[in-house]
Amino acid sequence: MTKSSKATSVEILACDAGWRNYHFVKLTTEDGIVGWSEFDEGFGSPGVGAAIQRLSSRVVGQNVFQHERIHAELFAATRPAAGGVVAQALGAIENALLDAKAKLLGVPCYQLLGGKIRDRVRVYWSHCATWRINHPSWYRPPIENLDGVKAMGREVREKKFTALKTNIFSYDDGKPTGWRPGFGSPFAPEINVDRKILRDLHMHLEAIRDGAGPNVDILLDCNFNAKTEGYLKILRTIADLEMFWVEIDSFNPEALGYIRRQSPHPISSCETLLGLREFLPYFREQAMDVAIIDTPWNGVWQSMKIAAAAEAFEVNVAPHNFYGHLCSMMNAHFCAAVPNLRIMEIDIDRLAWDRELFTHEPEIVNGHLIIPDRPGWGTEPNEDALRAHPPKTTGGLLSYGRKS
Repeated sequence: MTKSSKATSVEILACDAGWRNYHFVKLTTEDGIVGWSEFDEGFGSPGVGAAIQRLSSRVVGQNVFQHERIHAELFAATRPAAGGVVAQALGAIENALLDAKAKLLGVPCYQLLGGKIRDRVRVYWSHCATWRINHPSWYRPPIENLDGVKAMGREVREKKFTALKTNIFSYDDGKPTGWRPGFGSPFAPEINVDRKILRDLHMHLEAIRDGAGPNVDILLDCNFNAKTEGYLKILRTIADLEMFWVEIDSFNPEALGYIRRQSPHPISSCETLLGLREFLPYFREQAMDVAIIDTPWNGVWQSMKIAAAAEAFEVNVAPHNFYGHLCSMMNAHFCAAVPNLRIMEIDIDRLAWDRELFTHEPEIVNGHLIIPDRPGWGTEPNEDALRAHPPKTTGGLLSYGRKS
């Protein structure tokens, strides 16, 4: 059995993904095996690719089987600026190493994580109604009123999904608009939550429940769009509605713990945290019911450590997953192997050319993703298709709220 194979090159590839770009690491070994990972620069992280390229000189020539050593060495080399974009670069490199190692061994990546616990994973339809409202030119049909929101809920039910997640919207003359002040759209840095937003949010959730029916779980993602006072107002406003969870991002674990102790609904959080050290204060504070881990950001191997710590604090985990199909497969292997799993996020509304970009799409049956048994992550980018859709110079959060 092969026990050694050196990395010979690390390349960065990208392609157009509608309102953003998809980004990939291509790590080639001396045996001709290619390890792939997907990373993201659109979710508040410009420059990850540049960090990967700068760090690649410490990767080339190393044995890809020793991914923990490589991660430790790269962390040591970047320790003064640990976290942020640098941590995401380490995660992207780790994920490509895992894919290469699994392919060299001829096994699925979940075998490197301890083997799979489950053959299929329950998923929720993420950004439900959100993509068709916020990005109608990319995701069809566009949603322009409450009837469209109800129809979206009905579509989820009819396609046999058991859970969906939506976001906060403001309605003017019956037309929904994404309300994302935490991301600068509208630009309102005080991010207060007024009565109209509360009324519109309740109306939006009622509409999607009306369409989805009583047996579909509904999740709400509030992102960074309020502060403690505003989150409490939101939770009180929707206290009469049945919610699977309310997702809240907060930079302060004590504030989030204060919110959770007053919440009528389960709280999920932490999708923007990097490394176990950042998660631990939230665990100690018992700040959330479900810890969301971004495995493309953290690296799947490091994410397993975070999940193990969550288990010690009696907390289940869920992956943050709103990228391309390769990220979905990376998260699927994490979900297959982690014991304390709650549910998996996935976007079902896709770009028209998404299926061209990858060798395999996730297989979803009755609201569950079937874990693939192909070597590595189970899918790869199609380089010809990537070249056919060259990346744009704009997009992602950096374009939110900008006047055209």
